[in-house]
Order: sequence, then C-alpha cells, then structure tokens
Amino acid sequence: MSLYSPTHRPKKALGQHFLHDPGVIARIIAAIAPQPDDRMVEIGPGLGALTRPLLMHVRHLHLIELDRDLAARWRAEAAAGLPITVHEADALAFDFAALGHNLRVVGNLPYNISSPLLFHLAEAAESLRDLHLMLQKEVVERMAAKPDTAAYGRLSVMLQARFRVVKLFNVPPGCFTPPPKVDSAVVRLIPLAKAELPCRNRERFATLVALAFGQRRKTLRNTLRGVIDEVTFAALGIDPGRRGETLSVVEFAALADYPESAAPQSPD
Repeated sequence: MSLYSPTHRPKKALGQHFLHDPGVIARIIAAIAPQPDDRMVEIGPGLGALTRPLLMHVRHLHLIELDRDLAARWRAEAAAGLPITVHEADALAFDFAALGHNLRVVGNLPYNISSPLLFHLAEAAESLRDLHLMLQKEVVERMAAKPDTAAYGRLSVMLQARFRVVKLFNVPPGCFTPPPKVDSAVVRLIPLAKAELPCRNRERFATLVALAFGQRRKTLRNTLRGVIDEVTFAALGIDPGRRGETLSVVEFAALADYPESAAPQSPD
C-alpha cells in the first residue's frame, strides 16, 4: 500500500499535520543541501514529503517514527529495498548519540512537544552537525529572540547557549493536511564549537536561567536570591535590579561561571 494512501488518517494525539506543498518542500531541501554521505536523521517522516526528496540525495536515511502504523509501512519499504533504517520510537526518549557523530537532523516536529524535544536535542548537541526543523512560528521566534523582547525567554537562552539559531522562512497553514491553526516556520540550528560555548558550568547555568524566567516580572535580586549574592553582581557589573529577560546569554554564562572563573589561578 502506498504511503500516500488516503486511508491513513492524521492522528490528533500525535500532533500530525502532513506537509504537502511542493514549493515549500523544495525550499527545505535546498536549505538542507543534503550530500550523498551525510548521516541524516528524520524525525517524524509521516507520509514521506521530505523523506523521498532526501533519498534522491543521500545514500541512507534514519527515520524516527512514533506512529506504529506509519512505522510498519516504512519498514515494508525498507524490506523492499528503500535505503532507510526505521526506528519506531518516541523522539523525546531517543538516543541520538547512539547513531554516531556529525548527525544532520531534519523534521516537521509535533507542535505539542516542540519545547521538550528541542531541549532533548540540545543535550545531544555534541553529536550533531546541524538541524533543520519545522515548528510553530511562535516557537521559532522565541528560539531566535533577542534580550529584552517579549519573545525572549528560557527557550531562547538555553538554545542560544548551544546553537546558532537562524530562522529561514515562514510556512502558512494551507501547506499541510490537515492545516494547523497557526503559522509555521523553518529554522536552522548549528551547534556551537567547543571554543564558542559561552559557559562551562552548564548545570548551574540551566538553574539560573530557570529561576530568572520563573517569575519574569521580578528582578534578579529576587529571583536569584540565595543563589547569587550582591558581591557577585557587583563583580560582574550586572545590576541586580534588572529582570532576567534583559540579560544576554553571555551575562547568564558569566553568572553561572563566576565562582569557577574567580577561583585562584595556579602559578605558571
């Protein structure tokens, strides 16, 4: 049975909206610029809108599909000779690092799990070369937001601490079946090189960011009370009367790393 058979009904519980617009598909493939030996991973291949065009360029493709009906169809395609490996799994729990290094990840992500999935992918950043993802437009705007803007928040800071985030283009609802109730956008994420990473103490960084945005309207003096003292604020030149939404990624990193960077240096 063809993967394009109308007998497959989109499952609302899985957030399925299948891309069908050939112009948008061509723009995504052009943005990815796939090469034959790329180690490519597609999250949620669905009916194959991106899968088949990708297979015109790459020798092999890993598919992560949670829908057991679609996973079964793709396994049948693999058995018939299509150069794919099918992983019937939840992308939220999938071990991307197990597929090796220099991975290129693509996908039209379910909007209902986009933020936790982005955080999960960030944990595997060292194994990734790049990501090209379709998400709700509002989420992409939050990912790429600058400090002191309404869209800037925890997601912005945590992703920009691990990736260069570039919004590519918007995609209207009519490009999908069924059409979602919101606009979508395609975004590119490129992991920062080790020398570019803004902070060393990632655990402390994540804690400070979560606290700072937990109560957006409160000042750093209040949200970080008991974690960052006035001496540290003064040493770093950060006004504790500011709100978390005004701090850059670099400033959050400075707060996270301060005890480590202020430690006495051993003599040469």
